[in-house]
Amino acid sequence: MMLGLRTEPKVDEHSKMLPPSAHGIKLMSFGFFAPDDTAVIWRGPMVMKALQQFFWNVSWGELDYLIIDLPPGTGDVQLTLVQSLPLFGAVIVTTPQNVALLDAAKAINMFDKTQIPILGIVENMSAFVCPSCSYEAHIFGKGGASKINANFNVPILGQIPIHLALRASGDNGRPLPSYDSDNLITKKFSILSENFIKKVIEMKENKQED
Repeated sequence: MMLGLRTEPKVDEHSKMLPPSAHGIKLMSFGFFAPDDTAVIWRGPMVMKALQQFFWNVSWGELDYLIIDLPPGTGDVQLTLVQSLPLFGAVIVTTPQNVALLDAAKAINMFDKTQIPILGIVENMSAFVCPSCSYEAHIFGKGGASKINANFNVPILGQIPIHLALRASGDNGRPLPSYDSDNLITKKFSILSENFIKKVIEMKENKQED
């Protein structure tokens, strides 16, 4: 929905799925294989098998990055990824309130125990930005990412506030940066992306030195 994609993946001559693309992004999703109003009620083994199909039976072609969006927590999906793929690193996404920070801390500890480097943390819903006056209200608390940074020495990649334009762009299937380069949220996503790329390059250089 957020990328405006409604087409089911096609299959190539090698019986591999071809990921649909929009706005320069290739995508594979469970949403392609279930009606919009149908819940995917799968137990852990079925989810893990589907994930492995997405890894090995999709013709991804040349990619800059393969980013896997995970559900919250430290369950079967996360452990399957750690055991199945040579992951370069993990990005922790949290909201500022303390109850969300508990899950973020657990995720950091899990990836640390499985020797997956943490690239950084993203603070989502960091504040509500009034569309009329641009006042920022910290309705979910303030400083959550800073607490993670202080406790785990994990860099803050970016902070994305709640904003009407961001909600509307997701519902309309048109990512905000694709049509409004001057928007506050577009600029915040640009900062996040730049910090992410810098961290990846830094970690690659450190690995080469080792």
